[in-house]
Amino acid sequence: MTAAMTTSRMRAEIGEQPQALRRTIDALLPRMSDVGLLARGTRQVLFIARGSSDNAAVYGRYLVESQVGRLATPAAPSIATTYRRRLDLTGVLAVAISQSGRTEEIVETLEWAADCGARTIAVTNGPGSPLAETAEVALITEAGDEVAVPATKTYTTQLAALSVLALGLGAPVDQTELRRVPDEVERLIAATEASPALEAVVAGLAEVPGAVVSGRGIAFGTALELALKIKEACYLHAMGLSYADLLHGPIAVVDSATPAILVAADEGPTLPGTVALARRVTGAGAHAYGIGGGDGLARACSHALPGPRLPEWVAPLGLIVPGQLVVEALARRLGHDPDVPRGLNKVTQTD
Repeated sequence: MTAAMTTSRMRAEIGEQPQALRRTIDALLPRMSDVGLLARGTRQVLFIARGSSDNAAVYGRYLVESQVGRLATPAAPSIATTYRRRLDLTGVLAVAISQSGRTEEIVETLEWAADCGARTIAVTNGPGSPLAETAEVALITEAGDEVAVPATKTYTTQLAALSVLALGLGAPVDQTELRRVPDEVERLIAATEASPALEAVVAGLAEVPGAVVSGRGIAFGTALELALKIKEACYLHAMGLSYADLLHGPIAVVDSATPAILVAADEGPTLPGTVALARRVTGAGAHAYGIGGGDGLARACSHALPGPRLPEWVAPLGLIVPGQLVVEALARRLGHDPDVPRGLNKVTQTD
């Protein structure tokens, strides 16, 4: 496989997401009651993850806080694995997320959380993995084997599992909206590849050293994940920021050589701010590339790709997909093999 190929394993796995999501949602929705029973007596959710899984956890955090009304926080694994500090985690539901379930740091941190009094859940694509065996409840995603190093279908199925987690915790949302996701992702893949904006965005990014990727609220995890993919597969500098943080100073880096990629659901309270940011970026003479956000964001951007026709709470399951397609095409445009980014392995071990 070479960088000049017309297709890649990454692109094939992007196309496998509708089926992977259907399998995962069908398998995990019946586990809502298991989540609810385990979570009785807990009041807070602690997410344990690294890399793309950490970006999925950001979605989980906003989903739990905005829809369930529980405090949700990211763990610092080094507290468990390096500082070896015991904390009182009574009343905490610890949720560890790992594609493989074999990252030793994540397994050790979940074991530590249990020893500190937390109830434990694993989200993993690795049935029988150490992480799945460690947790009291394991939500096993059904992504199938993922060969390309950049996570695509394992990431979106993690988001599906976290949606089920929120439902199990009592989120007052309609689970039929989650069941709509696979068909919408299938439509979105076709719509993105048919859009002339795809070539325009790829061409624009191929001419610059980096970009700022921004979203807010439930879309913030999508911005972080897209920035990570641009860095690891395309070797460009990409800064993932909430637009609130972007406006506090880093907006100064957005100029003719540093475009902004803005992501938003087609509805929700963060959409007006995303549209206003797009206008500010283009008004300053820089390019703004939109993903999602409906007609309002599209009109405010230099070029815009369609987003999912989904409610805000599940929109991130589709919102990342146009970004994945941009990254795959951009990597090939730049002469890189998107399947095997340099210096990366499928399973990363940290101390």
